[in-house]
Amino acid sequence: MKRSSRGSPSCAKDWPKCEAIFDVDGKRKTVEELEAFAASPDFWNDQKAAQETIAKTNAAKAVLRPFDEVSAGFADAEAMLELALAEPEGEARDAALAEVAPLLEGAETAFGELRTRSLLNGPMDRCNAFLTLHAGAGGTEACDWVSMLLRMYTRYAERAGFQFEMLDQTPGDEAGLVTCTFAVRGPDAYGHLKAERGVHRLVRISPFDANARRHTSFASLDVVAEIEDEVEVDIRPEDLEIDTFRSGGAGGQHVNKTDSAIRIRHVPTGIVVTCDAERSQFANRKKAMAILKAKVYEYEQDKKRAALERFYGEKGSISWGNQIRSYVLQPYTMAKDLRTGHETGDVHRVLDGDLAPFIAAWLEWKSRGSPRVKGAADAAD
Repeated sequence: MKRSSRGSPSCAKDWPKCEAIFDVDGKRKTVEELEAFAASPDFWNDQKAAQETIAKTNAAKAVLRPFDEVSAGFADAEAMLELALAEPEGEARDAALAEVAPLLEGAETAFGELRTRSLLNGPMDRCNAFLTLHAGAGGTEACDWVSMLLRMYTRYAERAGFQFEMLDQTPGDEAGLVTCTFAVRGPDAYGHLKAERGVHRLVRISPFDANARRHTSFASLDVVAEIEDEVEVDIRPEDLEIDTFRSGGAGGQHVNKTDSAIRIRHVPTGIVVTCDAERSQFANRKKAMAILKAKVYEYEQDKKRAALERFYGEKGSISWGNQIRSYVLQPYTMAKDLRTGHETGDVHRVLDGDLAPFIAAWLEWKSRGSPRVKGAADAAD
């Protein structure tokens, strides 16, 4: 019973190598030590240290969980196969063999998750992420597209077990959002979501067009890693222009009467960040500074990259010809990544947050040196 796909019995003999690669024994020991420390009576006396301990525990468990799922899938499949072969040929054996396939599929899925995690080797991959969506060409259509993408990333965060927090949003004149900034927190959040940075293109029959014509809309996504405290980023107070304003939206009495929202402009780079998520001006300022620190750090890293054409160069302008992925709802359905060539006809599932296959394909593509995908640029036109 040979299978060539990942997580199949043909690679079961190499499974002990994976245990060494991911240092499974070391991670189990780490989890035991951290959980023992978390059980101590004075654990929460130092809030920052407690949160760091929990984050380290979750990061180790994020590797152990799929590893244990693969191991259990192999063991269960092997046991079921032995039971099936012990049966005489007939319905009983066929029924037992039919139960082996789902076990192998589950193990294969978990193995794919481990494979993806093994590709997260960037210096900031373990960090949380700040994401900013901007409406591009397409007017009201583009603003509505931003709200659709926001829902997609919200659903993805839920599927992946990440925490989601809205930090700032600007409503469109008629519908949707002109821009929004949000945080996604969890083990390897940035490592996964960095694959999404770029221009996203939507083709559909417009719900805002009385003649039901097909429209193309664009929106861009910026993704930066939340910088840890020990990472130094040179931001001088004299380089900052800080404004306060009243939070918009339906809100309550507090939102309408208090200048709690913060806008910070970093003069040397021109980077502007805003935050109106909290009722406290101090809390909004703290979060805005965290976003600014992350964006300035990414800006400086981009300047060091020899192939950089411009700030966030991979994204380019938010218009035709610069998209990284197309989502087509009319005249057919397809979601296709124009960098990797990965595609699916179930675009609605993708818009509901099923981004894991696209992210895994991008990480594999990057690990091979980002080879050009022949014909991908024309495939969604």
